Amino acid sequence: MGSAMSIADNLAETKARIGAAARAAGRPAGSVRLIAVSKTHDADAISQAIAAGQTVFGENRVQEAQGKFPALKAAHPQIELHLIGQLQSNKARDAVALADAIHGLDRPSLAKALAAEIARQGRAPRLFIQVNTGEEPQKGGVMPGAAGDFLAECRGLGLAVSGLMCIPPEAEEPALHFALLAALAQRLGLAELSMGMSGDYEVAVKLGATYVRVGSAIFGART
Repeated sequence: MGSAMSIADNLAETKARIGAAARAAGRPAGSVRLIAVSKTHDADAISQAIAAGQTVFGENRVQEAQGKFPALKAAHPQIELHLIGQLQSNKARDAVALADAIHGLDRPSLAKALAAEIARQGRAPRLFIQVNTGEEPQKGGVMPGAAGDFLAECRGLGLAVSGLMCIPPEAEEPALHFALLAALAQRLGLAELSMGMSGDYEVAVKLGATYVRVGSAIFGART
């Protein structure tokens, strides 16, 4: 676990690198938002990041987020929680109640569960369709060729989809997958791109990311 100073320093360095990558790509300041991925890190570490000015956080598991963020959001109403992991349909109620954005929309059963909960709760997190750009059988996400049909299905359920998300295969050049996702989003008329993590977020920024998900570069190694 890093000290308050190291978390603040890591945040400052990460934001500076995001800004530099955006400028190099001719993108305006503020066009990329940083999601500080706080999974496995405790509320104290998150509080240190909030004190350093960070407002957007990412968690993989609903249950873990429930243990940390209700109190944090009560104390700091400006912060946002993004769920970035694969979401089980039976967690849709909790996810809609807690999250400001859900990045793992990837199958019809989840879309139906989220639509029902959004209608019931009157609360609508921003939604990102996860695309399996590497077509990996063990990974969640819709196949690139099916993304358009799935988007239409989601809209037919009344879901307002903000953008696309991907996690490139570990052994492949991430730029190829980021470029594929950006082209797909442009074709589908979606403005937001959630792509890039601690090891490749600068590449993602250059290829159009509007959200990057950075954890270990900010909080240190996961516990």
